Amino acid sequence: MKILLSDITDQGLDLEFEEIFRIGALSLLSPARVTLRIDKFGAEVVAKGEVKTCFELQCSRCLKNFPKDVDVAVNVVYHPAEELKSEEKHEIKDDELDTGFYEGDELDVHELVVEQILLNVPMKPLCSEACKGICPKCGTDLNVNTCMCEHREPDPRLEVLKKLLDGKE
Repeated sequence: MKILLSDITDQGLDLEFEEIFRIGALSLLSPARVTLRIDKFGAEVVAKGEVKTCFELQCSRCLKNFPKDVDVAVNVVYHPAEELKSEEKHEIKDDELDTGFYEGDELDVHELVVEQILLNVPMKPLCSEACKGICPKCGTDLNVNTCMCEHREPDPRLEVLKKLLDGKE
């Protein structure tokens, strides 16, 4: 969905919609419910609101798929892309992390929503903090069963320290 910036009045623009987004390998289990308020201040465009959805992730420990509900607060300030062209290099400061750029007279809301969803995908998804994972030897899911594997393999790099503890040099 694209918005013409010239259509945004002084009172701003309110958007509410539900849509199923295709986001690479990420599978959404429910349509994203998007509520946005878009205001224009000169050349600057401010988008505030929220995105709610549920997607399926794979646990990094036990490799099972699990649903993850997401409620993302959106607060992005857009500037014209021409501002970037005037500078050769621009270092992003902490207060500029929620900054985006638009070209011409269009703002792509679809791109904004996808970006906000992707920014909220955890780097190491866990089905629960207490997840025990799988046994590296036999592959047993340790959340369901216990395995009989010997788990006490000393790190060969620490053998020298073990000798010191034992009093051997």
